[in-house]
Amino acid sequence: MSDASSGGALAAPDPAAAQPADPSRRTWIAITAGVGAVGGAFTAVPFVSSFAPSERARAAGAPVEVDIGGLAPGEKVTVEWRGKPVWIIRRTPEMLESLTKTEPQLADPKSVRTAYPTPDYAKNPHRSIKPEFFVGVGICSHLGCSPSDRFAPGAQPSLPDDWAGGFLCPCHGSTFDMAGRVFKNMPAPDNLEVPPHMYLSETRLLIGEDKKA
Repeated sequence: MSDASSGGALAAPDPAAAQPADPSRRTWIAITAGVGAVGGAFTAVPFVSSFAPSERARAAGAPVEVDIGGLAPGEKVTVEWRGKPVWIIRRTPEMLESLTKTEPQLADPKSVRTAYPTPDYAKNPHRSIKPEFFVGVGICSHLGCSPSDRFAPGAQPSLPDDWAGGFLCPCHGSTFDMAGRVFKNMPAPDNLEVPPHMYLSETRLLIGEDKKA
């Protein structure tokens, strides 16, 4: 499922989607909002505001504060941190339940690999501070492509018949579950990165610092 959900005519397939990653994939717009839901698409884009620092501060890795108060279950928003797209997904109960089902199929279910170290507070089945919210860097650990949303469960093109929902990297077919954990025997060598983050309040998320986590 894509972040765009306007309901118009389907766009023609992008022939570049199947090609290896190129440097242009690493250029990201500061805020990109989208939605993802099990079984279908929303027609409205969630209102999520980001209090972005200056361009110079952002290039130096300044933390980014995000208001997630308007994010509904099943929805996703993307913000930029250190030039990387960071996904914030409010998972539904069904999405959380799928994490238990996928565990036997994963290459690193407990996030113990060190190529992309996972913060201690995210070394759990949901890979997050709060089970409901997943915060992850949307860059495949293989060659730097950005995986696509495939939140709807069930058989789909390029996915197994028992697909429980997650992400598909269009470049070389690596798949990840709803916690960004990579499946076995995939080109991607590691789970999606979980950036340092902390909650300033129930609705304020700070990406880039975790002093209070």
